[in-house]
Order: sequence, then C-alpha cells, then structure tokens
Amino acid sequence: MSSIDELTRGAAEVIQVEELTQRLAGQQPLRVKVGFDPTAPDLHLGHTVIINAMRRFQDAGHVAIFLIGDFTGMIGDPTGKNVTRKPLSDADIRANAKTYADQVFKILDRSATEVRFNSEWFGKMSAADMIRLASNHTVARMLERDDFDKRYTTGQPIAIHEFLYPLVQGHDSVALAADIEMGGTDQKFNLLVGRQLQAQAGQQPQVIITWPLLEGTDGVQKMSKSLGNYIGITDPADEMFGKLMSISDELMWRYFELLSFRPTSDIEQLQKAVAEGRNPRDVKFELGIEIVDRFHGAGAGASARDAFIARFRQGEMPDEIPEKTLPVGAEGLGIAAALTACGLTASNSEAFRMIKSGAVKIDGERVDDRAKILGPGFKGVLQVGKRKFARLALIAH
Repeated sequence: MSSIDELTRGAAEVIQVEELTQRLAGQQPLRVKVGFDPTAPDLHLGHTVIINAMRRFQDAGHVAIFLIGDFTGMIGDPTGKNVTRKPLSDADIRANAKTYADQVFKILDRSATEVRFNSEWFGKMSAADMIRLASNHTVARMLERDDFDKRYTTGQPIAIHEFLYPLVQGHDSVALAADIEMGGTDQKFNLLVGRQLQAQAGQQPQVIITWPLLEGTDGVQKMSKSLGNYIGITDPADEMFGKLMSISDELMWRYFELLSFRPTSDIEQLQKAVAEGRNPRDVKFELGIEIVDRFHGAGAGASARDAFIARFRQGEMPDEIPEKTLPVGAEGLGIAAALTACGLTASNSEAFRMIKSGAVKIDGERVDDRAKILGPGFKGVLQVGKRKFARLALIAH
C-alpha cells in the first residue's frame, strides 16, 4: 500500500484529511472519481497530473472511475470563463470521448478502471427530476463562486443552464457513490457541491483532493494548447523529448513531482546530486526518458535522448571547443562569473545582459536564472550567442 503522502504528492489541498486516513485504513477498495468533459480531441501533460494520481490509487488497490462528461459537455463548464461557453455538438462529444478513452490507458490500469458516461443517468432524467435537483442549491450559493460573482458584478450575462453545471457534476458523485473526487484547483466549488449532494442523499460525503494546474513549457502560464506552451501526449517522441528539455531547471522539479512515478525519495536524491554538482541536463534526461517511454513504449525515451544530443552537436556546436577547468569552493560559482572566467563575456554585467536577452545556454538549454549557481563537479558546455562556446569543469578545492 502506498502512503497517504505518496498518494497525495503534489496535491494543492486535501479536504477532510482525517476522513481520507480513515477510509484508506479500511478493507474496502475506494472509488476514486475524476470527470473529464470531452472538450478537445487530445490530452496534454497538464491533464495527466490527475490521471497520474488516479494510477497511484490504483496501484494501492483502489478503483479509478474515469467519468466522461458527455452530458455536461452539452452544458459547457463555466469554470474560469467570463463569457458563456459554447456547448459541444453530439458528434464532437462522441469523437473526443473515444480519443480520451484511448489515451488514458497509456497511464491507467484498464482492469482497475471504470469508464463511465454521465449520460447513463442524466439521459434517463425527466424535466421534473432536473427541477428537483436544482432545488438543492440556491442562487446565493452559486454566486459565491468567484467566476459567477465577477460576471454578475461586471454585468456579464450568466445563462441559467450554467448554474446547472455544478449541480450536475455534484450529482455524478451521488450516482457513482464516489469515495474520493479529484480535480484541478479551479474545480473546488463544483467538488464541494458533490459533497453536499451526497450528504443530502444519505451517502458518506466524498473526500476532495485538488491538484495544481501545471505550468507549460514557458514556466509561467498554465499548460494550454491555445497558449502554445503544451506538451501533447500524442506528440511524436522526439518532439515530446525536445519540449521537455526546453523547460527550466527549476520547473523540472515540479514536473518530477507531478508527472513522474519515481518515489519522492528518488527525486530528493536527484535534487541532492544536482546541488552537489551533477549537471541538471542529465537529470532532465531521466525525466524525458520516463515520460516518452510512458506514451511511446520502452526504449523510445533513450532513442529520443540520443537524437536530441545528435541534433545539438550537429546543429550548434563547433568541432573544437576551448576547455576551462576552475577550482571552486562548496558554494560553487555563479553563472555570470563562470561566463566571464571562460572569456565568453567581458564582465559579469555583460553576462547578466546576455542572460536577460536569452543568449546564454548550458548544453543547449537556455538559462533564464541570472542567480544560477554551478556546483563543484559541474561539467558542461557554456554558450553565449551563436558562436561563443567553452567546455567548463568545476573541481572542488
């Protein structure tokens, strides 16, 4: 059995931790629900944060319920929207739902997964049933939701059917008798409605676990196709690996926490190794190999890594690169000082300007952090602009 810390690793919030602890201590497998509206045909790594969490629960002996919101897709989730969302057509929903099911089993254990559609119960509801469901919540409570409140305050229209969305999502938990429901931090209001409706139905209210929205390759905005900062799980292996290599060293640890299945203790060891001088690029290689293997099969990650290295060497590096070895103390050497010591910049001030302009790379990866420290044992190729290179090694003294 996995510990509660591993099951909730990276979670933003666990509502009713005590309840979760008690249920995990029981003998019955828990029913862990996550709902997805089939709004687009392809998933990206940001979507897989929660799917990964589902897999951890499966590995601990619990049942994952992958709920496809074919009914709720016809309403359109208003979460985070400042205008009424356009509902999906039946054809779009069917096509996207099939694609979702195909993609998620690259992560989930099919034998321990229930794939459900909420049209199973809502398709049988009468108008009177829907009115009774709507009577379980007030307009005042709906307007407590931040996005509804903002739209109401600023005079943006809110369609009546949008108020139904949290109720419909909440009723899904009743229909499925969910023990746990997981969602993004932006879904907290809807998840709490599920607890309320379960209590009103005489069920034990579900535990809620919310997960952060993963930043995209830019390290700033949440991963999104519309922003162009996404890594699609159907991207070709080489493209997926290259995108993973483009993330910053700092963001790499967040990706490890939310996307890797390595134990936390392993990740802590990798962080320690980098702090002691291991090249972050090599650690990022390990992340890239794991994720590419997950979606393209064993061995695909190593092949993508080799192709990435070959492209870097052939496309950017000259045949002969000056080498520099410097002794450093335990505190390491700042990137600006390293560039200056290697003769790549005339001064630390110039180095900082080059970093700010995006012209500095280590082993082909852009450096954005002007405070970056290279520790004892560091080995790598420093680059400024297109033509200045130096192979640097730092040794402890």
